[in-house]
Amino acid sequence: KNTMAELSPTAGESNYSQDIQVDEKLVPKKGLSLCSTRYGIALIIHVCNFIAAAQSTVINITMVAMVNTTDHQFQFNGSTEQLPGGPNNAPDSLPAEGSIFGGQNALWERWGPPHERSRLCTIALSGMLLGTFTITLVGGLISQTLGWPFAFYIFGGIGCVYCPFWFILIYDDPVSHPWINVTEKEYIISSLAQQIHVSSQKQPLPIKAMLKSLPLWSICVCSFGHQWLVAILITYTPTYISSVFSVNIRDNGLLSALPFIIAWVIGILGGYLADFLLTKNVRLVTVRKIATFLGNFPSSALLVALPYLPPSYITTMTFLTLSCGLSPLCQSGIYINALDLAPRYSSFLMGTTRGLANIAALLAPTVSGFLLNQDSEFGWRNVFLLLFAINLSGLIFYLICGDAVVQDWAKGRKLTRL
Repeated sequence: KNTMAELSPTAGESNYSQDIQVDEKLVPKKGLSLCSTRYGIALIIHVCNFIAAAQSTVINITMVAMVNTTDHQFQFNGSTEQLPGGPNNAPDSLPAEGSIFGGQNALWERWGPPHERSRLCTIALSGMLLGTFTITLVGGLISQTLGWPFAFYIFGGIGCVYCPFWFILIYDDPVSHPWINVTEKEYIISSLAQQIHVSSQKQPLPIKAMLKSLPLWSICVCSFGHQWLVAILITYTPTYISSVFSVNIRDNGLLSALPFIIAWVIGILGGYLADFLLTKNVRLVTVRKIATFLGNFPSSALLVALPYLPPSYITTMTFLTLSCGLSPLCQSGIYINALDLAPRYSSFLMGTTRGLANIAALLAPTVSGFLLNQDSEFGWRNVFLLLFAINLSGLIFYLICGDAVVQDWAKGRKLTRL
């Protein structure tokens, strides 16, 4: 006889050790929405990602100032190609950031009703875009007026101030949260309970099965291709604008930041669109693949077309803005797909897949800088063609092998009483 006591809200964390599958027909009465605790948690994670992105991207903005001066004052002296691979050869993120995203996924496993999970995750992840926008916009100004070290002091200080709020306001699940509304708590628990197979036993990671899982590998490969795209957009957008139009550093900051604020808006709207499609009985795997396709193919195709068009300020900025703006639609696709495949191991998988994908953030600037230095005439064409090839390969692999149902190796053994 199956043990059902663990589904009780009083069971603590054990009632969240689960395999979650979306069942569009069983949706409980909706709890509080925008002013709810779960959306507050999404906002707190949004700020966390804002800080993480700003801190990892600031090196791209201050690199030239570090090399070109010794008195800590920013003096942009023209060419941005004097460093190996350009001034932005430092990666925009490190693989160690995978732990941040793994921890976030563990929260959504317990806080995110299946029909709201896309929007909650995209609200949280979009903080990275806002952080990139902010540091791109004000990083150069801070370096010019205060000196480049202050860019690190300011955003590092913001992170220190933020940490206590995380420790005070974030809880593992609705059951343990002291201030959550009762209606909302019941809504979240009932949403998850309808799709749960519970096991309180600690089970080892099925490493061998994971390594053989094509849906999991498709997430890794496609995420790698998308992160290559993101790395080029963040690292080389300022350089491209400068090299093509010889725009000064102040104007360059404004122009370079514009695509990221557009991306911030589209990323959040994409999450709402994904959840809307689910309410219309569109299959979950279809929603994930549509979001992933729209976040990859148009963005890389727009970039690869740039070198073949006559130089036009308006056309270039339009293409860059659209490319960057559409890219975060992947947040509703591959970046939360691990939660569909294996909710029990989602935090580990999210951290691992994101960490592997972020290797692209290390390789893309280095390889692209080499291509630009080797061929001054066709350098940008080669950079964008390579980007398109890597991005398209990962996308095709995901469209063929991607899935959105709980995998056999991720299903817990049900407890029985003799």
